[in-house]
Amino acid sequence: MIPTITAFADSPDQGAGQARDMRVRWALEEVGQPYDVRLVSFAEMKQPEHLALHPFGQIPTYEAGDVGLFESGSIVLHIAQQHPGLLPEDKAARARAITWMFAALSTIEPPILDREAAEYLEGDMPWYAEHLAVVEERIRSRLEALASRLGDSEWLDGAFSAGDLVLVGVLRRLKGSELLAAHPNLLAYVARAEARPAFRRAFSAQLAVFTDAHASA
Repeated sequence: MIPTITAFADSPDQGAGQARDMRVRWALEEVGQPYDVRLVSFAEMKQPEHLALHPFGQIPTYEAGDVGLFESGSIVLHIAQQHPGLLPEDKAARARAITWMFAALSTIEPPILDREAAEYLEGDMPWYAEHLAVVEERIRSRLEALASRLGDSEWLDGAFSAGDLVLVGVLRRLKGSELLAAHPNLLAYVARAEARPAFRRAFSAQLAVFTDAHASA
């Protein structure tokens, strides 16, 4: 059965591949699973039909038969469990890969999102600079630990896994920042992931949505 995922009809990231359907697209491309995409507007995301799939009115969602999921991490894990290629066969290595997925979303991503929110919503507040400094220090601490753990390894734990996929999806939110640039091994890690054919196909598919949406603008 071909799954259907949802994505922004007009992504606010302007085709940069930051919207979270990118992680799902990438996972599906890695395992060679064809998929359909249903584009939704911001207004449609708040309608009952979509809220039945995603109670918080966001994207992505995933539907295949009687399986309906939301949250990109959960969807990627489901895909990885259903198809070979994103989780190791060895039970211990498999558990470690899943742990890295949780670490990416629970430990590394939150301060990065806090930084984005501060930049977008608090720039004119008198305490903005002080708050931003605190948030960025949290990010630096996380990245220093991650860079130390990765070292000279190509991937987190042997072969590329769902852990790498989700973590790179998080780190890409810092592209162009001095925070990520301070760690050459993390920059190289992200670049290796972005060079994977599956990533490039997923990125091109997401970019095409934005390009098409603005072709007649």
